[in-house]
Amino acid sequence: MYKTDQVDISIQKGMNQAHAGIETKYPLMEDFYTIQGEGVHTGRAAYFIRLAGCDVKCWWCDVKESWDSDKHPKVPTGDIVNRACKTDASFAVITGGEPLLHNLDPLTAALKESGLDVHIETSGSSPLSGYLDWITLSPKRFKEPMDEIFPYVDELKVVVLKNKDIEWAEMNAAKCPDSTRLLLQPEWDTPSSVELIINYVKKNPRWGISLQTHKFLGVP
Repeated sequence: MYKTDQVDISIQKGMNQAHAGIETKYPLMEDFYTIQGEGVHTGRAAYFIRLAGCDVKCWWCDVKESWDSDKHPKVPTGDIVNRACKTDASFAVITGGEPLLHNLDPLTAALKESGLDVHIETSGSSPLSGYLDWITLSPKRFKEPMDEIFPYVDELKVVVLKNKDIEWAEMNAAKCPDSTRLLLQPEWDTPSSVELIINYVKKNPRWGISLQTHKFLGVP
């Protein structure tokens, strides 16, 4: 895995992988141009690439159809990147499912060679891969993130249903760099989590609140 702001990133290696991996296929549930609805980059136009397959399987997940990778077509990297480049997006968000179940080197190298920044949202349950500009870690208590991800986390976003989730958020925040943006997000179908989060953030202002604004806006 290479964070693209690291001085040791091999640009030529990335370009070589982009060319060599253009036919690499990924199980793709959907890809679409929309507005980022959550986290630090809320409100920005983004191209979403939702890869199928998940080893965490949160019961509140709103894209359970992404869990089984065998139910979705295997799409070549080149096709995904070409569709992204036909939009005005300046960055792509790779999500899932759990995107790190797949080797993201070919896909992310091709996206970057095409001029797009690459963001990822992951539970951190699988090894890191890819050329990434922004890493959002959304850890789940069902399957802890791998320790290797923490030095690279730009944004920690924890879904909250109850107090246990806030305790879980703090445990993960303690492993992140000081520069990591810390966000708590209420679970959409658990209204009581809103007051819980508001009260916690008021007492602990290093945390912020993330909302699923795309649901209010009515966009994917």
